[in-house]
Amino acid sequence: MLYSPLVRHWCSQAGIPEPDVPDVSQEIFVAIASSLPRYQADRPGTKFRAWMRGIARNKTREYRKRTRPDRGIGGTDALKRLEEIPDTDAGPDLSEGSDELGALYQRVVDLLRDEFEERTWTSFWQVVVEGRAPSLVADEMGITANAVRQARSRVIRRLREEMGELID
Repeated sequence: MLYSPLVRHWCSQAGIPEPDVPDVSQEIFVAIASSLPRYQADRPGTKFRAWMRGIARNKTREYRKRTRPDRGIGGTDALKRLEEIPDTDAGPDLSEGSDELGALYQRVVDLLRDEFEERTWTSFWQVVVEGRAPSLVADEMGITANAVRQARSRVIRRLREEMGELID
């Protein structure tokens, strides 16, 4: 699944023990799937990953509440110790590590690579990834610079369709 490594990363950031990460990740994906009809991508500022991150934050918070040990009896000393503990009910700040984003980019590129002819993909890759001028790529490939720019645009358009805000 495309977003699995990112969700696993969020679980780890939230302090979910490694043996429980697969179960909590599945809970997150179930919640995402059931909430998908309510996701409104057309609203300004709405980003799919941010929406997913909010669901992940809620599910990891539920996990921590569910697995928290029962509270014992205490007194003044126990109360003082409890007051020193930072409030974690606000949920962790789930960020995206560069490794997880890089892996996500790579999976999408691998999935989309086969959708294009070799010449189209090579033109895109040399101009966008390698930073070469379209005119140089065109000369080497025996096509026009305009064909190279069109190939680049077609691949970028498809990447945006698949990845949304990941490449904005």
